[in-house]
Amino acid sequence: MWTVTTTIAVANQKGGVAKTTTVASLGTALGELKQRVLLVDLDPQGSLTFSVGIDPEDLDVTVADVLLGTSLAEDAIVITDDGLHLLPSNLSLGGAEEQLVGRTGREQRLRVALDKVAGDYDWILLDCPPALGVLTVGALSAADSVLIPIQAETLAHRGVGQLLDTIHDVRQFINSKLTVMGVLPTMYDGRTTHAQNVVRAIGETYELPVITPPIPRTIRFAEAPAYGRSILDTATTHKGADAYRQVAASMLAAQG
Repeated sequence: MWTVTTTIAVANQKGGVAKTTTVASLGTALGELKQRVLLVDLDPQGSLTFSVGIDPEDLDVTVADVLLGTSLAEDAIVITDDGLHLLPSNLSLGGAEEQLVGRTGREQRLRVALDKVAGDYDWILLDCPPALGVLTVGALSAADSVLIPIQAETLAHRGVGQLLDTIHDVRQFINSKLTVMGVLPTMYDGRTTHAQNVVRAIGETYELPVITPPIPRTIRFAEAPAYGRSILDTATTHKGADAYRQVAASMLAAQG
């Protein structure tokens, strides 16, 4: 059966904005909607890999091997206890990134690798590292769209302009079909006027869609990775889990 696969890069060069949480939670939420999802960890720290219950140090094959061309994506993909499909990462990706700088086609390697497994999935979610280097550019080159998580606090959106410049360059020179899905406010405290004003300012400043509902601030997000699961599994009825379910449902609806 012919499948249309949507690939989304979750990117922001600022750390601590819930990129990994967003990838894991949206992946789980889409899975609940009977979607076939592949998560891709592109951070040498392996945070996504750890968050879904895989020990990065126990891996024989990772996304690093795939990018260097020594392994196929299908040979590196692992399935978690919750049934999530993951192309994992560990510290070896840092060394691979350095090697990729001098390699031919470095920006296209992820796209080429994922093309070979894309037919098995409805969605591919890319967890980008907190930097605008080779790995993030490779993710943008492979993606159909970019989702930008932004912490709903003053100054949290500094650097978004730089990311948008990178997206512009990728669109111009590598991936002309790349779009920006929008910004997703995270760590949001709806009780404060400040948070509401920050979200409004982000949308107006960069003329980007603001994805709703915003993701609330809660300690439950920090607790979930300790269990190797997403908040949708560890705090099923929590408002944070529900917010990601609503975003996932909107993504699915937007596909028509």
